[in-house]
Amino acid sequence: MTTGHQDAPTAGFAASRDRFETVLGFLDGQEAGALSHGELEERLAVDHRELFRQLLQDHLDLRAQREARVEGVRDADGVSRPSTETGHARALATVFGQVNVTPIAYRKPGRGNLHPADATLNLPAERHSHGLRRLAAVESSRGSFDDASEAMARATGQQVGKRQVEELTARAAVDFDGFYATRQPPPAADPGDVLVLSCDGKGVVMRADALRPATAAAAGKATSKLASRLSKGEKRNRKRMAEVGAVYDASPAPRTSPDILPANQDQRARAAPGPATSNKWLTASVVDDAAQVVAQIFDEAERRDRDHARTWIALVDGNNHQIDRITAEAATRKISVAITIDFIHVLEYLWKAAWCFYAEGDPAVEAWVQDKARAILAGRAAKVAGAIHRQATNRHTGAHPAYRRRHLRQVPDQQGPLPGLPDRADQRLADRYRRHRRPLPAPGKGPPRHHRRPLGTARSRGHPQTSRRPQQRRPRRLLGLPPRPGTAAHPPLTLRRQRHPAGGMTSLQKSHTHMCSSRSRKSESHVDRTPACGDW
Repeated sequence: MTTGHQDAPTAGFAASRDRFETVLGFLDGQEAGALSHGELEERLAVDHRELFRQLLQDHLDLRAQREARVEGVRDADGVSRPSTETGHARALATVFGQVNVTPIAYRKPGRGNLHPADATLNLPAERHSHGLRRLAAVESSRGSFDDASEAMARATGQQVGKRQVEELTARAAVDFDGFYATRQPPPAADPGDVLVLSCDGKGVVMRADALRPATAAAAGKATSKLASRLSKGEKRNRKRMAEVGAVYDASPAPRTSPDILPANQDQRARAAPGPATSNKWLTASVVDDAAQVVAQIFDEAERRDRDHARTWIALVDGNNHQIDRITAEAATRKISVAITIDFIHVLEYLWKAAWCFYAEGDPAVEAWVQDKARAILAGRAAKVAGAIHRQATNRHTGAHPAYRRRHLRQVPDQQGPLPGLPDRADQRLADRYRRHRRPLPAPGKGPPRHHRRPLGTARSRGHPQTSRRPQQRRPRRLLGLPPRPGTAAHPPLTLRRQRHPAGGMTSLQKSHTHMCSSRSRKSESHVDRTPACGDW
């Protein structure tokens, strides 16, 4: 003999049974026998969703029939709801389709209805079920909201608008902070496990009203060349940096360079496995800046290791701002943290440097990158950086390394090369102290005369017979020393006449104009390094 609760499902699920028999009848008929397997899949994908929707609807109807009236129902304000009423249905969109829920409504004049059965079913406040909300959150994280809407339609057969997808995704992320606040991973099982902290940033394109104040101010000053689209270089000041942080435990796994970057299949087969991670904790924010997110990951790390007895490692991608924030936070908390750049980004930096020395598609670039990468894994990162710097410098100037080492310390910093100067052009000797001279003309250009400006009358400030103070000031200016105040001028010098080695006249009798003319003729063929007229 059966009870009433056992007979009720038979009568309550009659619609589901009819639907199931309909599907069986279709599969047993001639129409299904003429379809291909792909067409059968498409037909059953629709029929199974409708069958499951009917099963869910029949179950909800059955629960509504069995719902018993509860006495003493009160709302959150303590107001009693003495009267009840049935037949109040609300729609619920599920992954199978739309169903209706008809719980008992507890009423009071001037107050809204209460449905205690909604709490039992944990129904959401909106129309869409938690299954659709989860699917919207998963698909939205993979792409745009339009793509998420299309993916949900393919998976469920339900059409969910773009705005509804945005709202569902936002509601799914409401409990992010609360979830991780209650979910605290246990301490590491092995005290020798390494405590790893990691953070990374990702620029997210934002609306103009959602940018940070500094970025919004810079974007307001930007001008656009085209009306319909942005040109090259105009895409800045449109993003907001989202910071992501992680803390996890890692079991140390000693490995060698061939284990990480094997050179052949034998080394790949013998490669040792990497470290195993556990107890991962994540945080992310597009509202908080990098300093706040770094402080959060340090808080979680200190919760796991309050005595600072474990080894702390910060894994970054090489961003200087993140490294500065980690260094500052570690100094504030008096914690020793070893900062490590992940090898994936190191390889990318090597590839960027390689394209400066090799043409695109050159097979030799792979050997160059692998050689540098293995040297870095072997602990010779500083030597690799120095070698790349020297290679880039020599490639740019074309000078011999020994020649550059001999003259590099004499070259002023940030000074461009001077064209047309033999032997010293690569060393950037653009005499910074001779400010009274014009720049040298380009090779083959300029008047056939000396490049120096006139320094005054026939007896210029550097003339041997000049008895004025510039003779005393000039060496101090060459040495970069301030002039001595109140220095008395020297009396005129009495110079002994000497015979000129090239002719009959003395060196002092040779005219100033004659000396300048002879030197102008010589400057057409080469540049002399001896002082010119008026510089003695």
